[in-house]
Amino acid sequence: MYYKELAVEDLRNVCNPAVLSFSTTKELESLDGIIGQGRAAAAMEFGLAIKRTGYNIYVAGMTGTGRSSYTRSIINKIAQHEKTPEDWCYVYNFKTPDKPIAINLPKSLKVKIPKAFEGEEYEKQKNDIIQFYQDKSTQLMEDFNLFAKEKGFVIKKSEQGIMTIPMIGDKPIEEDAFLKLETEERKRIEEDSLIVQTRLLDSMKQIKEIEKSVREKLEQLEGKIALSTVEQPVMELKDKYSLYKNVVEYLQSVQKDIIHNIEDFRELSKTADEGALLPDRIANRDHTKKYHINLIVDRRDAVGAPVIFEANPKYHNLFGKIEYESNMGVVTTDFSKIKSGSIHAANGGYIIINMADLMHNPESWEGIKRAIKTNSITVENIYSIPGIVSGGMKPQPIPLNIKIVLIGSAQLYQMLYNYDEDFRKLFKIKADFDIDMSSADENIIKYAKFISSHCEKKELMHFDNTGVAAVVEYSRRLAEHKHKLSTRFNDIVEILIEADAWARIEGAETVTAFYVKKAIKEKYYRSNRIEEKLQEFIDTGVILISTEDRVIGQVNGLSVMEFGDISFGKPSRITAVTYAGEKGIVNIEREVEMSGSIHDKGVLILSGYLGEKFAQEFPMSLSASVCFEQLYDGVEGDSASSTELYALLSSLAEVPIKQNIAVTGSVNQKGEIQPIGGVNEKIEGFFQTCKARGLKGNEGVMIPHQNVVNLMLNDEVVEAVRQGNFHIYAIKDVEEGIELLTDMPAGCKNEKGEYPEESIFYKVQKKLEKYARIMEDIEEQEE
Repeated sequence: MYYKELAVEDLRNVCNPAVLSFSTTKELESLDGIIGQGRAAAAMEFGLAIKRTGYNIYVAGMTGTGRSSYTRSIINKIAQHEKTPEDWCYVYNFKTPDKPIAINLPKSLKVKIPKAFEGEEYEKQKNDIIQFYQDKSTQLMEDFNLFAKEKGFVIKKSEQGIMTIPMIGDKPIEEDAFLKLETEERKRIEEDSLIVQTRLLDSMKQIKEIEKSVREKLEQLEGKIALSTVEQPVMELKDKYSLYKNVVEYLQSVQKDIIHNIEDFRELSKTADEGALLPDRIANRDHTKKYHINLIVDRRDAVGAPVIFEANPKYHNLFGKIEYESNMGVVTTDFSKIKSGSIHAANGGYIIINMADLMHNPESWEGIKRAIKTNSITVENIYSIPGIVSGGMKPQPIPLNIKIVLIGSAQLYQMLYNYDEDFRKLFKIKADFDIDMSSADENIIKYAKFISSHCEKKELMHFDNTGVAAVVEYSRRLAEHKHKLSTRFNDIVEILIEADAWARIEGAETVTAFYVKKAIKEKYYRSNRIEEKLQEFIDTGVILISTEDRVIGQVNGLSVMEFGDISFGKPSRITAVTYAGEKGIVNIEREVEMSGSIHDKGVLILSGYLGEKFAQEFPMSLSASVCFEQLYDGVEGDSASSTELYALLSSLAEVPIKQNIAVTGSVNQKGEIQPIGGVNEKIEGFFQTCKARGLKGNEGVMIPHQNVVNLMLNDEVVEAVRQGNFHIYAIKDVEEGIELLTDMPAGCKNEKGEYPEESIFYKVQKKLEKYARIMEDIEEQEE
């Protein structure tokens, strides 16, 4: 059987600095746009171009792929050429005060009306009317006095009113003198007094009628002055906003209310004493406040459509709130206390929200969906506020015209799409950001331009072509592919900044490959304490790993461990024990609930492989246990399924397996080796274990042949392979793998369906036949 040992050239894709068409990134122009995200960019452009309900955008992708920065960049670029939307304000509702009206309107009348009543024309007309009243009243009283005098009476004013007193000669009659008069004389005086009193009442009646007439004329004058003052600016506003029906209706209400309550404007100069009681302060408040404008969205300095990024999407931050004011324990509010949110600010434009933050505020998510479905923004306090006695405000909803862009993970998108019925209707555009891109030459140049742009933006030293080549190789390692580059630009930027720092520390003028590699090495060193501890346990024999000799039913498997910002590979001992029985293959980790479903599936596949390969002519009577030795925290994944199969075959054939070769790869029921993840970390992990014990030159790792394209191994492993001290083998099927591990042929069936006697499969089949006979004998004895 043939198996391929990989050459040095297969272990990584080296970026040759000589092929780069520049000496340093300073020579390159800045990068325009985003690289490696053609699908996402096309989806974003289409989503921003279509102005239909439900065509909001979900930007899916891993953090660090440039999804947020690109989203902001392209939206800002488009928005600056779009129409600036209108301002929005809330005004008093004269018909239903607790339901403020949403419009836009300037303010000017509060100052103009009081000034109109201070004008000379108003004062002249007012004085003429008052003078007419005074002249008429005086004339009536003079005529009455003359009449009373002719009747022998004089008029006297007192606290009780106007009194008529009889006279004899030129002197008023005292009460005692009046009683001494003759009866006929007293009777005559009393009759004349009645006539004078009647005349007095008639005169007073005329005066009151004149006073009423004057009052009406003054009111007409005030109304005329008020109308002339209000009508002109209101008419100007009506003309200006003639296309806005709600504005015109509001202006008509304002004009009517001002004229009806004109006296309120004349009292503006009167202010209540600060020490007055609450009822007095309320009574003396500014009655013109209802004509104020509560401007909640002001775009006077805006250019283009608004673009808002809401970093804290709590409900009131998005949709605004109604504030309250407390006076002596009385909690009040009015339309001027309405405050806007970021949805108001973004109305007519775009708002960007991180979906992970939004998920922490479920009421905000429901509010966003409701706003999209109703095409309106409603300001309301979703939580009750104790102590409110002045009624709840219900502001008129504002029409909504907005493009909402959510940024989140692909997993969250799938969850929302599957479990939230509204989501798929309201967010029909998915901009899916990939984690890698092609490593074609044109993309390498774009990568170099990205580095150049970032150096200019962050004031970093420029990179020479060797530095760029080292960054490209690091990017391929992040992408886990020789022919791809990672789009996790945050990770790349970290290396750029740290390489710049190391270059500055050592006084370099440009960043070379040396400083890039040093930055990568130092970054890894800061986080690999746990890896070193585990290696120490292996070196001291606490964790049992053998890299010498051969052992039956024992293989060195490989696994990847992840601890936050670092992942690394380490070998694990996998053992198998086989014996006659009917239990089949027992996965010990599964029995104690320390394995995941994918791992369990991989173990179950082994039974299928053995059954097809060896139990076509007799029942397979096998009991076997497979175990990850010294495993204490669970296992998941099927990358060790081929390793477990090799251990089983070794145990059944009673042929020892080399311990100097570690194995990774999953297997299917047909015996084909399948690719796995983390291949670089696994190889480097076993290499470190072998290196710590001293390389003998025969150590190595078996990997699936499909994973060769994923190899981007570090310099130390590559150099060891170059010197022949370490080996990497690419395996296609179980036959290749078992032959490499045992130095024995796997065996192929001849025309009689039998395996060669000196083959692994012959020994396995004979052992299974033996188990079948044992179980058959047991069954016969039981019968």
